Amino acid sequence: MKRIYIEETPKHIGEKVRVMGWIQTYRSHGKLIFIDLRDKSGILQVIFLPNLDSKILETAKNLRPEWVVDIIGTIKSREGNTENKNIETGTIELCAEDISIFSEAKTLPFPIDDDGYQIKEEKRLKYRYLDLRRERMKNNLIARQKAAIFIRNFLSDRGFLEIETPVMTKSTPEGARDFLVPSRLQKGNFYALPQSPQQYKQLLMVAGVEKYFQFPHVFRDEDLRADRLFEHTQVDIEMSFVEQEDILTLIEQMITELAEKVFNKKIQEKPFPRITYADAMKVYKSDKPDMRKNKEGDELAFCWVTDFPMFEVLEDGSIDAVHHPFTSLSDEDLKKFKEMSVEDLRSVKGRKELLGFRAKQYDLALNGAEVMGGSIRTHERKKKKKSIRGTVAFPTATSGVTAVMDAPSLVSDNQLRELGIKVIKKD
Repeated sequence: MKRIYIEETPKHIGEKVRVMGWIQTYRSHGKLIFIDLRDKSGILQVIFLPNLDSKILETAKNLRPEWVVDIIGTIKSREGNTENKNIETGTIELCAEDISIFSEAKTLPFPIDDDGYQIKEEKRLKYRYLDLRRERMKNNLIARQKAAIFIRNFLSDRGFLEIETPVMTKSTPEGARDFLVPSRLQKGNFYALPQSPQQYKQLLMVAGVEKYFQFPHVFRDEDLRADRLFEHTQVDIEMSFVEQEDILTLIEQMITELAEKVFNKKIQEKPFPRITYADAMKVYKSDKPDMRKNKEGDELAFCWVTDFPMFEVLEDGSIDAVHHPFTSLSDEDLKKFKEMSVEDLRSVKGRKELLGFRAKQYDLALNGAEVMGGSIRTHERKKKKKSIRGTVAFPTATSGVTAVMDAPSLVSDNQLRELGIKVIKKD
């Protein structure tokens, strides 16, 4: 007999069916034995009546939570006031006629019939395969899939092409360290796992794709936090021949429909309010402001943060791009930049002026967290050719060599020993 999912059982009242899954709970009421059986689609009450074969009854008496079983029986409506309105199958039950045990289970290290918040994360992660059995975790995976399907369809319907880019790529350090992969065929050379498909998606624009998206798996060797992992999946979108307003409008429509249609969430304010970086820092002391009027409510307070600083001063006193060097300047600041000479840039006044320049960079904040970000890129050659190294007294060359000093250089064996590093010299 073919197995059916538990969610299908209400359609088979009076019929013999076969179900498989995990025992959620076990209850013995005198001569009656009840279990709640769980599969990926739901929970079903199963009853073992005293008129069953003695071997089947003996097996039923020994059942325990989280055992994996195969049960054949007849679906019947529940009698009297025994309905359970908390589950989809609460009006029916399965009267067992036969049972097979696929796998027995030891007592679990923690309960899985609650939300699990009271359990230490280290323990939950150690037994993640058990933690994923709980309803809340299953729903998280389902929600992620729904979001991915919606975004894929939303962008595809608007002419975007989904293209995969390589995972083994060139090391191009961004905001974090690269994870490196040694090459077997080219000894001494390394691939890097991408922090972002930054260069590939730009090449796709050069190739004339115009509208691109993907869900890349990206890798960043950085300190772990609640919202930071070594690897994660993100949504990457790229468009040609557009202004910032086109992108903000597209993303806002996508996020609004995702929140309201897929997750049935209420958005506090539409269209999303916009605030400059300077005002966000002044008013909220954060570049990802929490604009909820009532932080106890279940509302989503989105806001766009715009006009981020184009440049910043690094620890060595040099000036670098905050986002990336290809970000466009605001139209007003671009005009000023074009008027500045190399001498202006080298001057103290010029350097200070640069720090006030704004970029066409934008972030989408939600309840105090950054959820999306991007920028308009520079496409004019002349804007890209001016080197910021001209503003730094002792800059690092593109080769990585520091001006004047012989750095990087060899270090002593003692220094390497202290760090647990061994350098193998090439023959």
